[in-house]
Amino acid sequence: MTYKETLDYLFQQLPMFQRMGAAAYKADLSNTISLCQAVGNPHEKLRFVHVAGTNGKGSVSHMTASVLQEAGFKVGLYTSPHLRDFRERIKINGEMISEDAVVSFVDRFKGSWSSIEPSFFEITVAMAFWYFLEEEVDVVVLETGMGGRLDSTNVVRPEVSVITSIGFDHMQFLGDTIPQIAKEKAGIIKPTVPVIVGQLQDEAMQVMLASAESVKAPLYKAEQTTKIPPSDLDGPFVQENIRTAYTSLKVLRDRGWEISSDAVVKGFARVVQNTGFLGRWQVLNESPLTIADCAHNAEGLTGAMKKLSQYEYHNLHIIIGVSSDKDLSTVLPLFPQEANYYFAAANIPRAMPADELQEKALAFRLKGEKFSSVNKAYEAARLYATDRDLIYIGGSVFVVAEVV
Repeated sequence: MTYKETLDYLFQQLPMFQRMGAAAYKADLSNTISLCQAVGNPHEKLRFVHVAGTNGKGSVSHMTASVLQEAGFKVGLYTSPHLRDFRERIKINGEMISEDAVVSFVDRFKGSWSSIEPSFFEITVAMAFWYFLEEEVDVVVLETGMGGRLDSTNVVRPEVSVITSIGFDHMQFLGDTIPQIAKEKAGIIKPTVPVIVGQLQDEAMQVMLASAESVKAPLYKAEQTTKIPPSDLDGPFVQENIRTAYTSLKVLRDRGWEISSDAVVKGFARVVQNTGFLGRWQVLNESPLTIADCAHNAEGLTGAMKKLSQYEYHNLHIIIGVSSDKDLSTVLPLFPQEANYYFAAANIPRAMPADELQEKALAFRLKGEKFSSVNKAYEAARLYATDRDLIYIGGSVFVVAEVV
């Protein structure tokens, strides 16, 4: 197959959560275990930093990878979802997996999984493990998908486990209380493997402490010291994420990893340059100031709206789209009523139609026009905004993906 044919196969023939939603979710590790066996169990020969959390896991993963690169390691980085290019999910020292490698993996192993009926995410995880071993990386920074305990990435035994935050998201799969969701995230904690946790609610922290104690895993809370290095990343929770990543790296260093102070400083300062990180409080334009951010749940959007309120502007323009399974009663009240809204649906089947979002937003006194695409909404906002205004693009990872 050509690369395009391979992508079409991955996107169209395999169940894919970002397109289909719940129908593509598989709460079981058996497929991943079978896939890994089919490709030679590459994960058993690799070293990992395993990162989970409701919010912040992408930032912490990229920060950690950047520092490890500056320390001289060959670093694999697995993240999801991708924004512009499927290959963003699998990188080595900031370089995406090659098109040839994607084609080679699918051509070589497709026959092995016909009886397994895997999901898109399960195939991608197996591909990442295979590629990282083929390229002989020193360490893999491995971000979970939505959960932890039953996430496809949870077949590894890492050097350290990291849990960034606990909040309400994907509740139809993970539970509808903080302790339930925390228990699912805590599923990545392995016997005797150190676990680093970010700033958590007391009830979530109790779950983490109990889970760690039950398997004799040393638990470290993210350091609250003010002496943390600055980062080129911005956003409402960047300081908390730096502290979590910093503590994780410190634990690795205490366990014998050679990570100099200079590598830490340079790594945090060069996250975007080293890893190609996109879509987190990303400034797309200075005049008018245009910010794209992937915050999409109550905790993330609370922080985003608070940070947005700290800017000075004449008028605020918000381009917004959401997934159809989003509980709007928890997120729409967070948005400012005085903004001009541009409602749009991302180009995925599970996106909420723009007219439906517009109607539901009106109940929360959020007023604006609907558009046939995210790019049409962006064009309109740029047309109406003056240089003194601010444009914010968010509500969904997939809305941001269409403009960055």
